Amino acid sequence: MNNILVLGATGYVGGRLVPRLLKQGREVRCLVRSPAKVEGKNWPGADIRQGDVMDKESLVAAMEGIDLVYYMVHLMTGDSSGLVEKEEQAARNTIEAAEQAGVKRIIYLGALGKNATGKSKHLVSRHATGRILGGGSVPLTELCAGVIIGAGSASFEVIHHLVNKLPVMITPRWVKEETQTIGIADTLRYLMEAADNPETVGRSFDVGCPEIITYKEMMLAVARELKLKRVMIPVPVLTPKLSSYWLNLITPIPVSLARSIIESVSSRTVCENHDALEVFSFQPQSYYEVVRQALAPLKDQGYIETHWTGASGTSVEFLSETTNLKEDRREETIPAPPERVFQVIKTIGGKNGWYFANSLWRLRGFIDKRLGGVGLSRGRRDPEELFTGEALDFFRVEDIRENERLLLKAEMKTGGKAWLEFALAPADNGGTRLRQTAYYYPHGLIGFLYWYSVYPLHAYVFNGMLKAIAANSVQEDGATVVE
Repeated sequence: MNNILVLGATGYVGGRLVPRLLKQGREVRCLVRSPAKVEGKNWPGADIRQGDVMDKESLVAAMEGIDLVYYMVHLMTGDSSGLVEKEEQAARNTIEAAEQAGVKRIIYLGALGKNATGKSKHLVSRHATGRILGGGSVPLTELCAGVIIGAGSASFEVIHHLVNKLPVMITPRWVKEETQTIGIADTLRYLMEAADNPETVGRSFDVGCPEIITYKEMMLAVARELKLKRVMIPVPVLTPKLSSYWLNLITPIPVSLARSIIESVSSRTVCENHDALEVFSFQPQSYYEVVRQALAPLKDQGYIETHWTGASGTSVEFLSETTNLKEDRREETIPAPPERVFQVIKTIGGKNGWYFANSLWRLRGFIDKRLGGVGLSRGRRDPEELFTGEALDFFRVEDIRENERLLLKAEMKTGGKAWLEFALAPADNGGTRLRQTAYYYPHGLIGFLYWYSVYPLHAYVFNGMLKAIAANSVQEDGATVVE
């Protein structure tokens, strides 16, 4: 089957599946809510369509001429209210659209734990989605997986941050729960091989590493790989709600996603059938080998292909209405070409810092964490490259145009909506005019109080940052100047 539609192409798994399908010579179409998120992807030949699984008409249009649909959509990163109903509706829309368009097959990446007791809303919704997709006339292949281990995956990032930061861990009861993980490479291999294997049609397969392992053992294995000694002290009092706030403080994971992860891992999720070992041509790697592979780019600060933070949507909102829009605009003419200036701007944040008053940026991140926000700990996926939709500390990339513009939307707690824009234009004698603007939409009285209370501090930080960007842009040796 060469005509393929990928639903969930901007997610952690989907973002890695698409280029591999293209490399195989498949005709790949992606339905995404925000096409800007994939503009910077190296997906030559991919047919990008705008739409949503909640919009049946866009699904029908996207499935025209399609043989195979990969369904990897889930709402785990959002509010859990109405989660099951929303996912069921998305699945119904998909199967009805597939039947109407004459799709020949659907491959769905689902979840283990169908017979687990006390299942979370996340697991319930995953299993309900599988039942709905499998209840239509289009044959379904369901691959049920547990925690996906790989650099940039949300669950593994939780484990890595906890182990890396805490010599002594106060652990809740769920760390004793058993599970079977799976590496991202094996996940992709299952998804791709299923497309051409007739024995997988109309069947459900549980897939995972060979070991049944507890979350405590998972964390200790990461500690051994990092050559760290860690002590775990179990306590019976950490509820999922309390645990989610605890994870939010220690890791980059926001409270809503942390809650979903904890509720999911509180159930036993192991392979209940082993048909995959007979039907597929390979055996999945062990957890310990997968951990080594996942840690390699983290240790070396190397390239991470996709990251869990890239799954959120983007939408440039401030251009539509400007009545209450507040601005802090500063300009500088820099004796360096736009290419050099943009490279300096593009590498801002993460371990590179913000070029000026980094201690104040860290303090702002610390405060944001205490308020339940994302803080600075998300960092950035790659130290040099940025794509639309990616997280950048407590910002998200709304728009990026090489050597022209970088627009960041703030995701910290602000009492309103905020953006930071860098706009570049050629100046005389090969220089660059750089315009740096902070935009803010206040929400009610609290929003106005926030803007005017922090304005003096913003004036100091933003002016210093602009000067530091200019200084770094004219450094001939490329050395970073931090003031």
